[in-house]
Amino acid sequence: MLNVGDHPPPSSFAALVFGFGGDVQTKTTVMHGRLRLARKSDDHGHSGQEFPGFDARFFEAYSIKDPQSLMMNTARAFENLGRAASEWLGPRERGETSDDLFAGPIGDFIKTMSALTEYWMSDQKRMLEAQTLLLSTYFEIWTRSIQQAGGADKNSAAAEMAENRDRRFADEDWYRNPFFSFLRQVYQATASWAERLVTEADGLDEITKYKARFYVRQFTAALSPSNFAVTNPEVYRATVESHGMNLVTGMRMLTEDVMAGGGHLRLRQTDATQFSVGNNLAITPGKVIARNALCEIIQYAPSTETVFKRPLVIVPPWINKFYILDLTPDKSFIKWCVDQGHTVFVISWVNPDRDHAAKDWEAYIREGIDFALDTAEKATGEKQVNAIGYCVGGTLLSAALAWHAQKKDTRIASATLLTAQVDFAEAGELKVFVDEEQLALIEAQMKASGYLAASQMAAAFNLLRSSELIWPYVVNNYLKGKEPMPFDLLYWNSDSTRVAAANHAYYLRNCYLDNALSAGQMKLGGSAIDLRDITIPVYNLATREDHIAPARSVYRGNALFGGPVEFVLSGSGHIAGVVNPPNRTKYRYWSGGAAAETLNDWLKDASETAGSWWPHWQAWVDAQEQERVPARNPGSGTLSPLEDAPGTYVLARA
Repeated sequence: MLNVGDHPPPSSFAALVFGFGGDVQTKTTVMHGRLRLARKSDDHGHSGQEFPGFDARFFEAYSIKDPQSLMMNTARAFENLGRAASEWLGPRERGETSDDLFAGPIGDFIKTMSALTEYWMSDQKRMLEAQTLLLSTYFEIWTRSIQQAGGADKNSAAAEMAENRDRRFADEDWYRNPFFSFLRQVYQATASWAERLVTEADGLDEITKYKARFYVRQFTAALSPSNFAVTNPEVYRATVESHGMNLVTGMRMLTEDVMAGGGHLRLRQTDATQFSVGNNLAITPGKVIARNALCEIIQYAPSTETVFKRPLVIVPPWINKFYILDLTPDKSFIKWCVDQGHTVFVISWVNPDRDHAAKDWEAYIREGIDFALDTAEKATGEKQVNAIGYCVGGTLLSAALAWHAQKKDTRIASATLLTAQVDFAEAGELKVFVDEEQLALIEAQMKASGYLAASQMAAAFNLLRSSELIWPYVVNNYLKGKEPMPFDLLYWNSDSTRVAAANHAYYLRNCYLDNALSAGQMKLGGSAIDLRDITIPVYNLATREDHIAPARSVYRGNALFGGPVEFVLSGSGHIAGVVNPPNRTKYRYWSGGAAAETLNDWLKDASETAGSWWPHWQAWVDAQEQERVPARNPGSGTLSPLEDAPGTYVLARA
């Protein structure tokens, strides 16, 4: 038997890793290769303080009780990891996939970070000050950790935990255990210091600075101690408790996800077995009443005896599937519109392949929006509609409206834009991926395949919120070995689509790279279009926490239209701020602000309302036209239904 001394120094590794302030006096012993905890009392039977910062209650969860089983399962986990590596390498060796498209972002990352490093290293005084700041912060953290290991300042950990808003560090051992607390504080200090390096790099141009800020956040998010088995207390405990079976299961799931992605990681974010499009998602009754090579047009069955005279035509984004607006019945914007008395038509875009490579922006207007307008007129006999465009669908709708104005086409009487940008000067972090060099690489890859792969598009969007959409699932799936919970929104998010080459190249160049639409330089039908020619009423919705179409960017678009604009700002983000049914009484929205130069100035005069923006929009539509007619059933016009909603195109998996 080996007895640990009665009074080890407070900075000992054991005290640092397992020490907690507490009243229980303990002694650690090692017998037969296993750790045992023993209580020590004084002559009067009272517990003394042998290890001031050590509490035995928290030790057992971290002690390895069956090293042989753990070693065997660790070997099995590495075996599964090897299979995942083989699944990743195989398609590349066979020429079935490559990482050429990622060469642009990787090269841009190296170039950007090199510029940042050069700025700081070019001045020795500046570099020394930065290093001194970081090292002094580390010293302060070390001092606090030693004090915590010695049992001092017990309340500070509880206070820190109460103030925490970072989900990665929700577990109490990030604060109570001096070892994990030390890791957390060092990480947070380093991440904050790295962001300061960018913020205070006054010698960098704004574009390089913007990119550096994005890349630093990605880098620090990846290096969080919560992402590694031995530095995450939850994963560490799970590994000890299951003798490593969590890692065996996790590496098996990793292999399956690489196989599902054809050599790329298709990160599972939800239990996909719980959802099926047409069965428990996208189930609002309706019919596909028209179809061409680019889209299907769905008309939904009425639920009211009378309906608005003008039909409602919805243009969803083609970079995702339309049923984000028709999830479950209680979340469906489409069903809600039907219940308000709208005759709803929706474009369901095809999931493009090589055959659609030449379908460009103009084709998506002619064969998408114009095809939907023709279909609505044939189905209802009406010459005018109200139109909604969501995300890039709203950008396309805006371009179509400007083009229609040139041609005196008045079929769209009012337009609603949902988180749609028409001015891309402040288009958010997606601009990081778009410069001349990276765009040339994307175009070359798309020319070879005919499209941008769904996995590549999904990866770009996930990176924008990697701390929410990537790393939590890496930890949960591959380190904890747990299946993610079923969540309809994340199922939709994983149901990605490919993007036609010509269309995507046109969009990136004319919007993100050149901002041609806002400047009146985008060309359609051989001539430039101007958003100021759009004089119909526009309802322009932004969401406050949008990372794809930032609210300030959407707001800039107000000034570009030639007619009246009703701007509304919703709470939450790009999806939840839009898909926000009134019966959930979530979030809030702002409206009625006076026209101002900036969004912040507009907010000073805006009215805040609790709940969903949907009723506010309905009141705005009511004000445009209130005439009602008998309800129209799909197929009651000149078009015969082809099949039930949600149709065929939406079922194609990428």
